[in-house]
Amino acid sequence: MEFTARQIAEYLGGTIEGNADARVSSFAKIEEGRAGAISFLSNPKYIHYIYDSASSIVLIDRSMTLERQPKATLIRVDNAYECVARLLQLYQSTMQRPTGIHPRAVIEPSAEIGEGAYVGANAYIGERCKIGSGAQIHPGTVVMNDVTIGDDVCLYPNVTIYYGCQLGSRVTIHSGTVIGADGFGFAPSANGYDKIPQIGIVIIEDDVEIGANACVDRSTMGATVVHHGVKIDNMVQVAHNVEIGSHTVVSAQVGFAGSTKVGEWCMFGGQVGIAGHSTIADRTQLGAQSGVPGSIKQPGQTLIGTPPMEPRAYFKSQAVFRRLPDMQRDITELKRQIAELQAGK
Repeated sequence: MEFTARQIAEYLGGTIEGNADARVSSFAKIEEGRAGAISFLSNPKYIHYIYDSASSIVLIDRSMTLERQPKATLIRVDNAYECVARLLQLYQSTMQRPTGIHPRAVIEPSAEIGEGAYVGANAYIGERCKIGSGAQIHPGTVVMNDVTIGDDVCLYPNVTIYYGCQLGSRVTIHSGTVIGADGFGFAPSANGYDKIPQIGIVIIEDDVEIGANACVDRSTMGATVVHHGVKIDNMVQVAHNVEIGSHTVVSAQVGFAGSTKVGEWCMFGGQVGIAGHSTIADRTQLGAQSGVPGSIKQPGQTLIGTPPMEPRAYFKSQAVFRRLPDMQRDITELKRQIAELQAGK
């Protein structure tokens, strides 16, 4: 589909600088611009690309000042990054989604499939499952018994949803992710480790997205809960009885140990690790590779390191750490000199 600069500006509430009839039918990064594409600019460090970009239209923040007028038509908006996300969502909504049941799908007789749903080849839907309208169950996905899935859910190929789990509406789960595998529960005994049965479930609320090859384990009892609007990256581990608050975002390779309680609107960088039975306050931001051995009680903090600390203190500590070999040499030399002085008395 083609859109003019005028149509896009009206949709986004933007202001046009240039040809209001410029047309676009695709997207491109500003440094890889091409005719007929729309790009965006929100980070000033990329501003030099705009002057020679071949894109027909560029979304740009209203606050950004240019040295000269570029060749492309500009649409100024309050937040170009947010606006391009809206356009991409609009573009995706125009793409036709598959519907119907593939003849090689296996659906147990007691399962209920909503109107307009899609179940792909070699997918399996277990007994007493309830699949909402418009749901997309892609090839190779397994939905075990007694699972409830809301409207407009998308399970990409080879996702596994274990028995009894509950997914809200507009949930997206990417390939290879497992929801509801047993939590890591073992009791030491004289003979080794006795497995503690994990009889709980996983509850994933509306508008959650989970990346590829992530794991959300079922609870020992009760539920592991991922609340409304949470976004989880690839290869994240969410252990048994964890609770993740609404609108929290989690980067790749983060690990939540069992019974961790995470507040709302938190942000975790890659490879953050959180010890079990910890409570993390609302709006906590943790830098990449932070290790959290216990609870963070004060909301709104930005922390980094192991144990996590305020960023300025962390980077000062790292500067000292790099100098430790020289400092150790100096201390050894001082000790030698003191010993000589003491021996000369």
